[in-house]
Amino acid sequence: MSVIGPKIWIEVSRSALRHNASELRRLIGPGVKLMAVVKSNAYGHGLAQTVECVDAQADWFGVDSLSEALAVRRAGSKKPVLILGYTPLSQLAEAVKRGFSLTAYNPETVDRLAGIATAARPAKLHLKIETGTSRQGILADDLVAMARRISRHRHLRVEGLSTHYANVEDTTDPSYAKRQLRRFGEAVRTLAGQKIVPEIKHTACSAAAMLYPETRFDLVRAGISLYGLWPSESTRLSLAGMGRRIELRPVLSWKTVVAQTKHLPRGTPISYGLTERLAKDSVVAVLPVGYWDGFDRGLSSQGIVLIRGRRAKVLGRVCMNMCVVDVSGIKGVKPEDEAVLLGRQGRESVSAEEMAANIGTINYETVTRINAMLPRLIID
Repeated sequence: MSVIGPKIWIEVSRSALRHNASELRRLIGPGVKLMAVVKSNAYGHGLAQTVECVDAQADWFGVDSLSEALAVRRAGSKKPVLILGYTPLSQLAEAVKRGFSLTAYNPETVDRLAGIATAARPAKLHLKIETGTSRQGILADDLVAMARRISRHRHLRVEGLSTHYANVEDTTDPSYAKRQLRRFGEAVRTLAGQKIVPEIKHTACSAAAMLYPETRFDLVRAGISLYGLWPSESTRLSLAGMGRRIELRPVLSWKTVVAQTKHLPRGTPISYGLTERLAKDSVVAVLPVGYWDGFDRGLSSQGIVLIRGRRAKVLGRVCMNMCVVDVSGIKGVKPEDEAVLLGRQGRESVSAEEMAANIGTINYETVTRINAMLPRLIID
């Protein structure tokens, strides 16, 4: 198939995104709000493109930074935005001015916000509770002091309360997640004792929302599942074992074109370091994609791409902007033929999970590390 356009591009399926959002809506049921987490360029799928596709279905958007929150607004959404990550003190005034909600856990953040917030522009806080992930969050021993610190300032509004689970994706044992949930409940009661009752409680990421309804509270933070990828195989198997069903459709396809083909004799070394020599007379194709683009160097001599509906193995080392694949068994390959790095072509597919297994990582990283400068094209 000959193509016109960029030499490397990502296709984002509008219908798949909206399908996944609908499936998540069905799963969490009425009365629970849906946050579409679009941090890190929407897990590599394109923040603006994702916002455009699911704005009508999402109640909230979740981002990591002020710059991403501003990007949600530039994409046209007026939905509430929660900055999930750390916001530097120097950016707090702009965040409050723009009406974004902020994740808070440091006294320094609270003190700076106290000097910024006004009756007209209150600071909207989502207190993050440390329950066992050992990342950002307020420890149980510090919670009363934090509550009292906040209560001294009338323009600080505790809008939400959250935590994050450390071990729901990679295990079928719910005991640690249940322990974290109990700790979160204790934090809710502690804050109530200080007359702080947030209107939005949220703890559930994709895996927790799927497996443990009791974690959903008022809002679910849907990340990886929104993009049609399972948080883990354990999550998929556990959900099936519970007799629940959710159909996820992968949203992203990553494509390039053939730049050159050539016939090479047996024994010819391929690419840098001479790490692989052809075992037989072969036809190879050069693809203009490499580790700069996010096609990991770990795919050297083992990655798979699709050309003319057939699987083609990466030969030798992946370079910064190029790689070489074996097309000996594929008839008629020529320059400008489409090559699929992730996604489906004909009856064959390369999944994010397959690519991740080849480089010893997880599907999250495989898609998130696709270079943000590559064009994201919305398709139906």
